[in-house]
Amino acid sequence: MATLDQRINTLGVTEPVITIEGGNRIRVQLAGVTDQTEARKILSTQAVLSFRDANDKLMMDGSDLVPGSAKAVTNDKNQAIVTLEMKSKDKFANVTKTIAAKAPDNQLVIWLDWKEGLKYKTELVKEKPAFLSAPNVDRELDTKKVEISGSFTMDSAKELANLLNSGALPVKLTEVYSTSVGAQFGQDALAETVVAGLVGVIAIFIFMMAVYRLPGVVASITLVAYTYIVLLILGLLNATLTLPGIAGLILGIGMAVDANVITYERIREELKVGKSTKTAFDTGGKESFRAIFDGNISTLIVAGVLFYFGSSSIKGFATVLIISILVSFLTAVWGSRALMGLLVSSNVLNNKPGLFAVRRKDIHDLHEGKQTFDLKTHFDKYDFVKHHRAFLTTFAVIVVIGIVILSVFKLNLGIDFASGTRAEVTSTQALTEEQINKDLKEIDMPSNDINFQNNNKTAVISYKGALSQDEIAKFKTHFKKAYGTDPNISTVTPTVGQELAKDGLWALAIASLLIVVYIAFRFELSMGIATILSLLFDAFMIFIFFSIFRLEVDLTFIAAVLTVIGYSINDTIVTADRIRDVSFKMGRFKKPEDIAFAVNHGLRQTFIRSINTILTVLFTVIALIIFGNESILNFSIALLVGLVSSVFSSIFMAMQLWFVFKKRELKKKGVINTQKKKKRARTDQPVV
Repeated sequence: MATLDQRINTLGVTEPVITIEGGNRIRVQLAGVTDQTEARKILSTQAVLSFRDANDKLMMDGSDLVPGSAKAVTNDKNQAIVTLEMKSKDKFANVTKTIAAKAPDNQLVIWLDWKEGLKYKTELVKEKPAFLSAPNVDRELDTKKVEISGSFTMDSAKELANLLNSGALPVKLTEVYSTSVGAQFGQDALAETVVAGLVGVIAIFIFMMAVYRLPGVVASITLVAYTYIVLLILGLLNATLTLPGIAGLILGIGMAVDANVITYERIREELKVGKSTKTAFDTGGKESFRAIFDGNISTLIVAGVLFYFGSSSIKGFATVLIISILVSFLTAVWGSRALMGLLVSSNVLNNKPGLFAVRRKDIHDLHEGKQTFDLKTHFDKYDFVKHHRAFLTTFAVIVVIGIVILSVFKLNLGIDFASGTRAEVTSTQALTEEQINKDLKEIDMPSNDINFQNNNKTAVISYKGALSQDEIAKFKTHFKKAYGTDPNISTVTPTVGQELAKDGLWALAIASLLIVVYIAFRFELSMGIATILSLLFDAFMIFIFFSIFRLEVDLTFIAAVLTVIGYSINDTIVTADRIRDVSFKMGRFKKPEDIAFAVNHGLRQTFIRSINTILTVLFTVIALIIFGNESILNFSIALLVGLVSSVFSSIFMAMQLWFVFKKRELKKKGVINTQKKKKRARTDQPVV
């Protein structure tokens, strides 16, 4: 690691990130590298210097050099050379004496990374021999100074000197995965993503203030605080923000509003049953806490799985997501509550339900003894459970059709899973396939897979095999000269592709299992199973959509699927929490109609709340699709499909499945007690 660190220092990069993965793999992230080809060469070259005779016998090696003595200079003929200093003048004298005695084979051949099979006499006749230099030695040299001359440019001489000064790597490193992004592309992508974020945030502000009035204003203020705190924490952690990471920050803004929506809806319900502003505020805050807590923990579970199994860019997304969840919990639960508490305590909001978007005609007299689950909704005439068989049959048919679609069309796997090389060439003018093919022919690197994005200003060129460093360097040089910008190139070897696919499946399985366990712990096993089946259906819908429209499946796709699973559960938890409250107040289920009543009541009273929580995230996702960069377009589309699906699956699948499970349980037991003996913390009420 020290050797790599020294080599990176020669590149002039600030704050490089070097991590060890799995014991036999090193990941290096370099931001702001001016010459990516040079960086890759410096990192992967072992740099074992050896001095051999014409018969390839080892005479001296890099351990005989004075550390840090290599310098790139020009000689009296204005040629670039590398000068070295030996530790022992006597040893070098003996070596040169031995070589001189072997005339006419009196060459001291200097190799970098010599390997078995390389021969000086074979390389000598080649146009570009593998050795660095092979000077004739006609006498004993009594000096410590050594010069390596050859067909060096000053840049290549400096590169060799830097390699020698940093020391040889103890093992040969093989590049198995690489991603490079041109500086201009990175700046443009950042600008586009920031614009998307601003649009999404403004949409959320307008929505919250329009729907929730004064509490919406408070939520908007805490959103600003949330964004500042997240950016501050990322700065303190010296975190490198990738595009998925920025998308995670923007997505987190939408998720941060959810807690406010859940709380404010609960406060409005308390106002409608006739409670005072202060009592409604206190009760609404307490009653909404459980759903907020459970939703955040579930999303945190998924973010943790993403961080454990993800690659560097996905880890960046997961890191931002974890920070966002924790900060949003603080700002929404305590920040918003503190600000609203000050306003409520000032008594300026007393008898002003309009500031909470509550109409006076909807408020009952407190003496009527109404409870929140007695309130009428716009959906009272809908019986969600009556047609549960039709709903579940429809979902089953969709799954069967989806399996057929996946079997026929399969998935359009990106290089992350299929392995290979993906290059993006960007131009200020529209590109044509004929033009790109001509360029590829000139560098003898034809491709049968060329697609266009960004109004044909970006060409995406794919290769089945992993390109070598020399091929990538040739590709970059040609297209930068032709179009003025560095191409973005990602390369994945088959080994890494298989590992990424395996890790993606493991992540999906483990996240699902952990969510089932958590929901079973917080609610019951039947609710956990019903919930995860609906979440997996949402994930399945994303797979079907990508298969039909031939969208590329890459690592960000897996991140999007897991994010949907982690986020969509919020919607289900809000409904499940209300059903739990209704069930508790009922005391027991004696017949299937009792279960149906609890489910219907829970769904009716949380329907608008569910829609509003999804909408706040959809605003940011749609903004990312419309204004964001092409590189995260598929990620955003996957989120959109999954979130839309979750609206239907949580209502028409998860709760219907729970109804079926409870009905079977009722048939076995005869009566289901919905009140447990365990006491709820700080209350006299049992927990359900």
